[in-house]
Amino acid sequence: MGTNPAMGMGALWSQERPPEEGQPTERSRWQAMARQLLTTVLFLSVLLGSCVLFVYIFWSCRPRVPLPSPLGEPSSLCLFVPSSELFPTDPCDTPVCRRLLEHYLKSGNISVAPCTDFFSFACGKAKGTLAEEIKRQLQRILESSGSWHPGSEEEKAFQFYSSCMDTDAIEAAGAGPLRQIIEELGGWQISGNWTSLDFNRTLRLLMSQYGHFPFFRAYLSPHPSPPHQPVIQIDQPEFDIPLGQELEQKNYAQILREYLSYLNCLGELLGGNPSKVQEHAYLSISITSQLSRFLRPPGQQRTQGKLFQMVTIEQLQEMAPAIDWLSCLQATFTPMSLSPSQLVVVHNLDYLQDMSKVLEKQLLEHRDFLQSHMIFGLVEALSPALNSKFQDARRLLNQKVRELTEQPPMPTRPRWMECVEQTDAAFKPTLAAMFVRETFSPSTQSAAMELFTAIKDALITHLRRLPWMDEETRKKAHDKVTQVQVTMGAPEWALKPALARQEYNDTHLRPSYLQSFLSSLRSRQARIIQSSFQPSPHHRWKVSPWEVKAHYSPSDHMVVFPAGLLQPPFFHPDYPRAVNFGAAGSIMVLELLRIFSHLLLPGFCLACDNRAILQCLEHHYAAFPLPNGTSFYGFRTLQEDVADMGGLAIALKAYNNRLSWHRGETTLPRLDLSPHQLFFLSYAQVMCREPSTQDSQDPHSPPSLRVHGPLSNTPAFARYFSCPYGTPLNPSRRCQLW
Repeated sequence: MGTNPAMGMGALWSQERPPEEGQPTERSRWQAMARQLLTTVLFLSVLLGSCVLFVYIFWSCRPRVPLPSPLGEPSSLCLFVPSSELFPTDPCDTPVCRRLLEHYLKSGNISVAPCTDFFSFACGKAKGTLAEEIKRQLQRILESSGSWHPGSEEEKAFQFYSSCMDTDAIEAAGAGPLRQIIEELGGWQISGNWTSLDFNRTLRLLMSQYGHFPFFRAYLSPHPSPPHQPVIQIDQPEFDIPLGQELEQKNYAQILREYLSYLNCLGELLGGNPSKVQEHAYLSISITSQLSRFLRPPGQQRTQGKLFQMVTIEQLQEMAPAIDWLSCLQATFTPMSLSPSQLVVVHNLDYLQDMSKVLEKQLLEHRDFLQSHMIFGLVEALSPALNSKFQDARRLLNQKVRELTEQPPMPTRPRWMECVEQTDAAFKPTLAAMFVRETFSPSTQSAAMELFTAIKDALITHLRRLPWMDEETRKKAHDKVTQVQVTMGAPEWALKPALARQEYNDTHLRPSYLQSFLSSLRSRQARIIQSSFQPSPHHRWKVSPWEVKAHYSPSDHMVVFPAGLLQPPFFHPDYPRAVNFGAAGSIMVLELLRIFSHLLLPGFCLACDNRAILQCLEHHYAAFPLPNGTSFYGFRTLQEDVADMGGLAIALKAYNNRLSWHRGETTLPRLDLSPHQLFFLSYAQVMCREPSTQDSQDPHSPPSLRVHGPLSNTPAFARYFSCPYGTPLNPSRRCQLW
């Protein structure tokens, strides 16, 4: 008969035990009761914790009494707090945070709901920009009292600025200093005392001594192709008056009349006979109008594949014989030693050939008028250093032209701002060293580098997870980001002022501000030439340390973040991390993405599956209303729109990464914003500026669109601000780009 093994073992085991072992003992009963009690306690603990969490969430979203904050409606700031926000927060009550709070309170607009118009919510009352605040800092530096060593570069910079601000002395000098310069050029037929000079001699003097190029531009710059060695480059001129570029242009005839009136005013201010001035002014406008017809827009040059050509000076002489190229370039770029076989880069050879034909005809028929045309141009170029009558005439011309071309009027600039800019141009290394010394400490530089490292790491990680990017493009982008160099704050010559002390031996300040202006101009031209051939790459630093725009140098594969950009309200070591990541962090992402963002556009990444995404992006941006006077240009701004999207997405990812490693965050008192809400607010603050007409050549979308486009495509924004479904910043459809 078969036996169940289990039953057999059980029977055997039960038969071998004493009868009392088959019943529960007192000890076993207590153990069972303890286990049951422990289970009950654990269950009640979980239940209690859930209740506490629910009460906290309910309490955080209760109706509130409005706080004295103009940054939005208190009820709209109530949100479901995700687990990432459930960490300790402390108010930052330091002086630097209180100043930031004051800035935010002045910038925001209480009447706008953040889910509808976050740009106005963050920037509705913004006055001025960071760039303007930086100029005020430079003004304070140049107007501060300090004891400088006699003859030092600091003393020269202060004296130059003071001379520019001394308008009484400039007015008293009148047109005298300018007449002296014209005499050195051989005089002017319209005002007597005139000597007919050789055309190329006058042109050579204008180029070398006054930095004025009336018919073309010539400058020293790295070659457009590797290895980017310095080379002379010759390009078409940039006429600041829109003459002849579009012959069918609206109000074209009236623009000509306004320009003619301006030249008449210049001639009369210099003592010219009115009838003779009118004749010479008319011929000058005719020359400018003829040359304007030959200009080629940069976009057209790219389309036609004629960005530049390499020719020798001898070949250029044959193709455009009206100019004595060797003597003019040699005088301009001394101490370079040039020869007819010297190669130069030409950016629009067709223009130079047509220009030469116009000049040859003028030299045969109107030689004296051609010299007048060059002097008219010089007076225009020197107008910033002349008295108020010359500047008022120029200001009136600009105003009339902007009206006729339907552009908004230019705001009136205070004298100190113009003098700061002219001192910047004349004494950049010295002023840079003083600015860095006052505004960019080693601790600020260290904190900025730490932020950049976090941003760069987040981008590298994120590149591996983009499903639409093919492997080859991913590798190219990865290599470019990992190999890029970074310079934070300022170049070596600004961080070590001693390097700049030999820069100004040839800058001589004169009794006349105009003469000091010209001396600094010649000194600056010499410095540019000398530094271009130095082995150190520091001369390639393209922006001043006080600039608020980052820069990428392809020749050095280096990103540069100037000290001016790493200032309040965008960055400070003592700010809440949310502010630094949202503002300065998103800017850092933008510059890193600019290294390879062209790879993401159609035609550059044939294997990328992103065409539908880019089309989605165009429709996404086009759906937002724009302020009056601004326009959305679609595909033209697409590359920067892609970068803006990435700037927000990667900066947010980097911030979340930092929170996961470093628990706890600070907030701003009285603002009633969570850390992530503060992150989005600081991101929008980067775009704050007063509305203006959108420049048709600007590669960016209008400021409000640069805020709303990325934020509305970011689900986290809608979550942290509790935006109702279907509101502008919580749309039903998003583009899955980053």
